[in-house]
Amino acid sequence: MHQDKRKVVVIGAGSVGTAYIYALLQGGLAGEIVLLDIDTKRVEGEVMDLSHGLPFIPPVKIRAGDYNDCSDASLIVVTAGAKQKQGQSRLELIRSNVEIVGLICEKIKKSGSEAVFVMVTNPVDILTFLALQRLGWPKERVIGSGTVLDSSRFKYMLSMHCGIDARNVHAYILGEHGDSEVAAWSMTHIAGIPIKDYCAICGACDNLKTYEQITVEVRNSAYHIIDYKGSTYYGIGLSLVRISEAILRNENSVLTVSTLLEGEYGLSDICLSVPCIVGSGGVSSIITAKLDPAEQRALESSADVLREGLKSLS
Repeated sequence: MHQDKRKVVVIGAGSVGTAYIYALLQGGLAGEIVLLDIDTKRVEGEVMDLSHGLPFIPPVKIRAGDYNDCSDASLIVVTAGAKQKQGQSRLELIRSNVEIVGLICEKIKKSGSEAVFVMVTNPVDILTFLALQRLGWPKERVIGSGTVLDSSRFKYMLSMHCGIDARNVHAYILGEHGDSEVAAWSMTHIAGIPIKDYCAICGACDNLKTYEQITVEVRNSAYHIIDYKGSTYYGIGLSLVRISEAILRNENSVLTVSTLLEGEYGLSDICLSVPCIVGSGGVSSIITAKLDPAEQRALESSADVLREGLKSLS
């Protein structure tokens, strides 16, 4: 099947899908963007609204489409599904979204697509695992947005606390995109200096107390945003553009996407987020780092939470 290396199919015309497209349009990354949703009138309206801004951005085609468009796409991004409600955990969304994602995967599979598939719908790790089973594709090509946004939140909050440009902060959130996520402080650096050494030089805070405060703030960010405005979409939209750049430009970037583990970090048969090298074929390899023992235990506990979520479907 011929593959258009700049064609992106977005399934889901809600706030996340359209925020992603809006951000994607402005960078000139995609040559063609196709939007699908069960609500065809919504799709037509969104495409019309976005198209009216085309004179202001690099050339790109944007249109409504159907699942046949997946056949020659380079990237398929799924944002369709019920959104997280106030006070609801991501895992509570499982039953609402499993059936939706299952039907989507069957239609994509019939198209014969050779694209990279990116799951965004929550709970993203469990749905990534189920999509991998439904599609039957190589695991490298089926990934979830994972903790790319959580890691960005982590970097932002560290940058604000330390008074450092966020682009000079290297930090990762691992595990579930949810309440059991793990802040990998042992992998955190500022200007190439491990965070504990940097804190010793700075001397402006109580390390352990501050670490815990920042970890909790990162973990609860989505809940606060949902309480304030009903849903999150700008941050995840920009995160998806970052993932798209890595794939469409074959950047081999290190991103904490959700992927199937097969022994890495001592874990198997579960999708969760760890540092991965991401390029045109999806995940080319997983970076296995030596975590602090407490972080390793927390990552294993996060995997257990996800396994329990999967068991709840049987």
